[in-house]
Amino acid sequence: MDSIFQYNKPVTGKQFIGRKTELRAFANLLGQGENIAIYEPPKTGRRSLVQQGFFFMKGSGQRFETAQLSLLDVRTLSDFSLRLAGSVVRTLGSGPADYARAVQELLAGTHFVFDRERYDNLDEVVSADGALDDGDLRAACLLPYRVGRQHGDRRYVVIDEFQNIMLTEDGDRACRILEDVFKTLPGDLSGCASYIFLGSQVNAMHEIFGVKRYFWRRVERVRLAPIDTKEILEYVVRGFLATGKVIDRDLLLGVCRLFRDNIWYINHFSAICDSLTRGYIMEPTLNDALSCLISIHEGRFVATMNDLTTFQVSLLRAILEGHKRFSGAEVIKQYGLNSSANVRRLKDALCKKEIVTFDEDDNPVLLDPLFEYWVRKYYFNMNFE
Repeated sequence: MDSIFQYNKPVTGKQFIGRKTELRAFANLLGQGENIAIYEPPKTGRRSLVQQGFFFMKGSGQRFETAQLSLLDVRTLSDFSLRLAGSVVRTLGSGPADYARAVQELLAGTHFVFDRERYDNLDEVVSADGALDDGDLRAACLLPYRVGRQHGDRRYVVIDEFQNIMLTEDGDRACRILEDVFKTLPGDLSGCASYIFLGSQVNAMHEIFGVKRYFWRRVERVRLAPIDTKEILEYVVRGFLATGKVIDRDLLLGVCRLFRDNIWYINHFSAICDSLTRGYIMEPTLNDALSCLISIHEGRFVATMNDLTTFQVSLLRAILEGHKRFSGAEVIKQYGLNSSANVRRLKDALCKKEIVTFDEDDNPVLLDPLFEYWVRKYYFNMNFE
């Protein structure tokens, strides 16, 4: 039986709250044939928005099929090409005969083949007959458009952890090929498919879409705003009432502030509270639940801090103590940052490690609210307000 407070998988339906503006933007952009990028810190609702968006679009009568793949473990362009092509081919049937026919018809003239032995042993629906080249990657990128035209519906390709394309031997080349596919798409293929790029590393994704400007004006970013605190309060209160429990709204408001309205952390925290007590949920229960949550994540927090140099730790402390400009002589001297050139390198390092991001005004923001609480209280022994 699913918990009232789900945190172990993407949520849809009644458990999906807020984000109405984002849902409309998602559905409208796909309806117009646009490509979408969604990159936010881990566990902020990217996949839930996509699943709820598809659910909403199906309910409104739209016809489409989705292909979903993750680049989490992809480290070569060959792996990317095979996974992309394979995810699309899987939407075209349910058995080896269907897959073999699809590869033969739609990927003729490439190094892609259907290998029955690899299918039986590895469940691989698209294999390589020799080394894959740029033409094969281009064919894989075009495949969802060709399938959509052939079947008279739209194909949506969801690529999760897209920033990992840059961990391959030449991620820039892959981006250029895909960008060229978007630019030179024949008229009869236009609107037959769209790509949805998801990423959990905000700074790495921004490097692709914002700094290097790949897919400029050909991919629209959908930003996830924090869920309204009032909606979270109502949702959590209802959840506890369903299990016969009551929580004080003022206490719950403090929980929302601590987690910066991150619904995943709040769901996990609430599930722990639900398991710790019966009846009225008091402040000691909240403290116990917070301790439990911290104990789950403390290992990765410690690993994160152990991976930082002394200079990087010093810059992180300066950020937590409220500084926003770090190249001034006073701040450099106070925190031992050496020089303004070193400050730039330290900022880049904290961004690459996905600890901090900087907004449009160059103000620092810690990406993980629970890590911010832990590092303030338990690492630097600061007060947390």
